[in-house]
Amino acid sequence: MIQPQSPPAVMTGIVGRSCGWIETVVGSMFSGKTQELIRRLRLADIAKQKVQVFSSVLDDRYAKDHIVSHDKHKIPCLALKKAADVLKSIHPETQVVGIDEVQFFDDKIVGACEVLADKGLRVIVAGLDQDFRGKPFLVTARLMSLSEFVTKNLAICSVCGNFANRTQRTSVSKKLIEVGALDKYEARCRRCFKKP
Repeated sequence: MIQPQSPPAVMTGIVGRSCGWIETVVGSMFSGKTQELIRRLRLADIAKQKVQVFSSVLDDRYAKDHIVSHDKHKIPCLALKKAADVLKSIHPETQVVGIDEVQFFDDKIVGACEVLADKGLRVIVAGLDQDFRGKPFLVTARLMSLSEFVTKNLAICSVCGNFANRTQRTSVSKKLIEVGALDKYEARCRRCFKKP
């Protein structure tokens, strides 16, 4: 089995202004992406690094001023409408930037992450790599290709218990973006996933 690549421990504790990077955490719904993002951001905070956290205003499932994992771990954030707002909101002393549900942002989020990393910041993003049809979210795919570190989390299939890397929409909506949790989605494996 291939182990997910994550930043070496020595790198996560040292953030210099001379060399930034992007870390992308992806997977299906219920794979622990937000939980992993929160874990990394808390470690940065423990290391006394200046952290800023952002999410999309679209993700209002649990809270508007926190990113919240499905198991209710949370960390304060600023909810933004568009990618350009991320760059406008960065404080000069910030060293680590976290962005949750990155697929909800417009495609300029990719350039914003690149700008921040080029300035020497550690940028950690989390989001879905596939939509409910099993097709790649282009924003996430582009970020994965530009990231120094990519972690792909797997969930457990709600039908058969195998590893799941797809998100099955259980509601009737055909919209590409439909915010929800267990009320609208299940994690599914390749075999149990049904294309809409």
